Amino acid sequence: QAKWEHAKQWYQRRVRGMQRCTACLRNTFPRLYQRTSLSYRSNRLQSYAKFQSFGLHTKRHLVSIAKSLNPERKGRIVAYWLLGACGLVATTVTVGGVTRLTESGLSMTDWAFAGRPAPSCQEEWEIEFDKYKDSPQWKYQVVHSGMTLNEFKFIWYMEWGHRMLGRVIGLYVIVPSAFLLTRPWLANALKARLAGFSGLVIGQGLLGWYMVKSGLEDHPESHDIPRVSQYRLASHLGAAFTLYLTMLKTSLDILLPASSSSAPAMVTLRKLGLGVAGLALVTALSGAFVAGLDAGLVYNSYPKFADQWIPSDLLSFAPTWRNFFENTTTVQFDHRILGHSLLVGICVLWFMSRPLVLPKRAGYAANALMGMGWMQVGLGVSTLLLHVPTWLAAMHQQGSLILLTLATWLHHELGSKKIKLFKK
Repeated sequence: QAKWEHAKQWYQRRVRGMQRCTACLRNTFPRLYQRTSLSYRSNRLQSYAKFQSFGLHTKRHLVSIAKSLNPERKGRIVAYWLLGACGLVATTVTVGGVTRLTESGLSMTDWAFAGRPAPSCQEEWEIEFDKYKDSPQWKYQVVHSGMTLNEFKFIWYMEWGHRMLGRVIGLYVIVPSAFLLTRPWLANALKARLAGFSGLVIGQGLLGWYMVKSGLEDHPESHDIPRVSQYRLASHLGAAFTLYLTMLKTSLDILLPASSSSAPAMVTLRKLGLGVAGLALVTALSGAFVAGLDAGLVYNSYPKFADQWIPSDLLSFAPTWRNFFENTTTVQFDHRILGHSLLVGICVLWFMSRPLVLPKRAGYAANALMGMGWMQVGLGVSTLLLHVPTWLAAMHQQGSLILLTLATWLHHELGSKKIKLFKK
């Protein structure tokens, strides 16, 4: 406060000094003052006119370029923009996974729609640290193990970086979408998708804070460590995957249009590919429950659960449905079953595709999906046996996104319903 008052007084003294100099110049040399003032205003008007002319010229140039582009080139620009958005979402999902694994998500105890800069001095860091010390995570967990200010800075920057990446995605998606929605050469189907992308981005930001807020609520009667709600965590991750997959599918529809075959074998394979993609999404969301409950630390053995094939506490909660979402043993058991089922589905899909004459890209996608399926299971088992190291768990989560990408690509290459995205 004292520094602020000192700076304020210094600024006021400078302003008063400039006002006295201006008054002295006006009284002593009135003609010189008038010529100087007129010259200054004239230069301002000329600069503004030049800037306005440059802006008008640039706008006309961009409009002429846009008119000279044919619909195919415009479509490719839109598709590459969407692929860039997919890359940003994938990066944010990875950072979010590491944020959860390092228990950094509750380090920021407030939320601002437009965000705020990081603390710039020791005093501001101390204020942030004091806010964190009032959170349930500090009271019931961290206070026993201790934490230095430098350790707090690491978890704070993890959460801050995750939030700022989300805001970058918002600007990257919403601003161009608002412009493209006014373009007459876009079909209504693509406009609806762009509006949906913008809505998902805004909803994702609000859902993220709603999720964090659940971990900042104090529950003294609970014997569990403070953490965000696994339901909200799965919703947050599911919304991110939905945004990623829909943008990916739209860009594939534009860049790599695939022809659909009516042969019975291809129809069956296409349906199986859709089922594999859906099962991959469900398996990834079950992984969010595993991460939210730290269920990966319950049974660190494979293939058995300790010395049992079916653990004795599988359905120990009442009512029964709670076990599938709140019982750590059941959540891990379900994730294992889903992962194995997904691998079986991928293998069946791959073997069924062997005798068929597939399009070249579809064959590549099927082989890549088969390899990634086995790799993902290997990553999951290794993560379990090594007691969930952060780097390996992050690779396992990113592997689920790669698996979903390949499954979506394969389903697209096997043929899908064509939607008119551009007007001629």
